[in-house]
Amino acid sequence: MNWRLLYTPPSTGAWNMAVDESILEHIHRGEALPTLRLYSWNPPCLSLGHAQSFADVDMEQVKAHGWEVVRRLTGGRAILHTDELTYSVTGSASEPILSGSILESYNRLAQALMFAVRELGLPVELKEHSPAGEPATLNLNPVCFEVPSTYEITVEGKKLIGSAQARKKEGVLQHGSLPLTGDLTRICQALVFKDEAAREHAAQRLLARATTVKSVIGVETDWETAAQAFVKGFEAQLGIRFQRGELSRSESERANELIIEKYANPVWTERS
Repeated sequence: MNWRLLYTPPSTGAWNMAVDESILEHIHRGEALPTLRLYSWNPPCLSLGHAQSFADVDMEQVKAHGWEVVRRLTGGRAILHTDELTYSVTGSASEPILSGSILESYNRLAQALMFAVRELGLPVELKEHSPAGEPATLNLNPVCFEVPSTYEITVEGKKLIGSAQARKKEGVLQHGSLPLTGDLTRICQALVFKDEAAREHAAQRLLARATTVKSVIGVETDWETAAQAFVKGFEAQLGIRFQRGELSRSESERANELIIEKYANPVWTERS
């Protein structure tokens, strides 16, 4: 299987989300190969799930930290993208790796992710099923990384890689985040809580349920090293042959249109 491999420079949230959708449209029209894109965010950005209420966001704090807010095409809860490697997988629903149900494709991709993080020296496990009997309040929690979902990557029960998938008429988009270092509780500064005690409680709960690469192995892993491990994992586990590529002119132009129409547009981002 021949896929395209893209490394794109650290970019704004609106650009990152627009590029993922532009790639999806071009694959649907037969104008691009299935694509693994590896990227990061500058400045740090809070991304909301497709259906998440903008009321969860503490915009005063977001602005005070110099962060941005974007709404994803995929579902799930909020993620603060900083000090991480982000991946996106884009392809046709008929692509063997992406075919079948969401869980079937999620599981295939999880095998590649598992290989990648083991390459980085982490003793990871695959979360096979969502936890039974979790308190109902967790389902309402705005923080994505607090609760592992089926086929997500964990270390000693703590979530390491959070992923989400959208299946559209144009095809399949899955993206996810590997936190390399930094304080995961920073996200609690970007979200609304009823009082500071609730914010602190959420931060402590997050530390108990999620982790970073550095927290596990005790040393810094740079973005390039993590990216190489991801490529190796996709090649080894999924039999992909990568062709290193660039965005086409058409993909870049469409991404710029999507920034204006959608990802930098309050009508999309600030939905309740």
